[in-house]
Amino acid sequence: MATVSYRDAVRIYPGSDHPAVDHLNLEIGDGEFMVLVGPSGCGKSTSLRMLAGLEEINSGSVWIGDRDVTDLPPKDRDIAMVFQNYALYPHMTVADNMGFALKMQGVPKDERARRVQDAATLLGLTDLLARKPKNLSGGQRQRVAMGRAIVRSPQVFLMDEPLSNLDAKLRVQTRTQIAALQSRLGVTTVYVTHDQVEAMTMGHRVAVMKDGILQQVDSPLTLYDRPANLFVAGFIGSPAMNLIKSKIVDGGVKVTGYTIPIDRSILAKASSDTVTIGIRPESFEISDGEGIGLKIAVVEETGADSYLYGVLAETADQSTISDEPQIVARVTTRTPPGREQLVRLRVDPAVVHVFDTKTGKRLS
Repeated sequence: MATVSYRDAVRIYPGSDHPAVDHLNLEIGDGEFMVLVGPSGCGKSTSLRMLAGLEEINSGSVWIGDRDVTDLPPKDRDIAMVFQNYALYPHMTVADNMGFALKMQGVPKDERARRVQDAATLLGLTDLLARKPKNLSGGQRQRVAMGRAIVRSPQVFLMDEPLSNLDAKLRVQTRTQIAALQSRLGVTTVYVTHDQVEAMTMGHRVAVMKDGILQQVDSPLTLYDRPANLFVAGFIGSPAMNLIKSKIVDGGVKVTGYTIPIDRSILAKASSDTVTIGIRPESFEISDGEGIGLKIAVVEETGADSYLYGVLAETADQSTISDEPQIVARVTTRTPPGREQLVRLRVDPAVVHVFDTKTGKRLS
């Protein structure tokens, strides 16, 4: 096992005028499960491939343990990679696929068989060792790809969206298996996904990227509770945080004629007379009195909760609609209000996130 360090690592593709990965600095601890997450094109897969030796590093360096591996070929980095498309040899059995890398390394046949058997037992593949990949389900193929990585006993596991080809139910099941397996093996793991729910449920820490730049790296709960900027706030959480541009007034900020109390020292940091406030859907409560006016467009009932989707009313006593984006509120009532109704929503000021509208940075 080993630590992993990106030190001002830059990757610029030929013909591009801006870096795919821009001065990435990231320290990954020994035995840590680190998830790189972000939208398509944010540089997360490129970062992983730089670590694997599959992408050139234009400047900066990448370290595994106390070795600078920036210029080493992939085979000398002591890493094992699990790809999105499994990359299994169709003409080989499961056992041969899992043991192929060991065979190339010249590992004796008996030792090879023992390590394949151990990995198969760990992954529940014992009864499938004689099968070919075409006779396996998607989930089974993914476990074989995992087994092929495990038998090598690498210092670092690299996983590039390994669950994206699985159906929704199997994804949930497999992600818990991978997280449990990583915890059991204790191998440093770097995992790439675009699915923020996957990132939040699997990673010890999560690194959020946008346009090749690392936005924030922290524990899943800290990312949820204290996002560093508007991008992280809107990306982490499902449904996403409500982000509302609000006017600063005496005593707080005004939304649809209702003033939310915000500490004056927080608002004093703003670079203009408006801020963007962030409110999680579960932070709203339906109010009988004052509150943020919401004109409901859609109600989704999921059993335990109901989700109210709508737009802000301009004032709390008027149903004209503003240009604000869609708002979602999660309420626990079994008898939610209906479509086209105007409701008022109350929120605890302590859970309101405040961001600078111009810079996007967190103020609260």
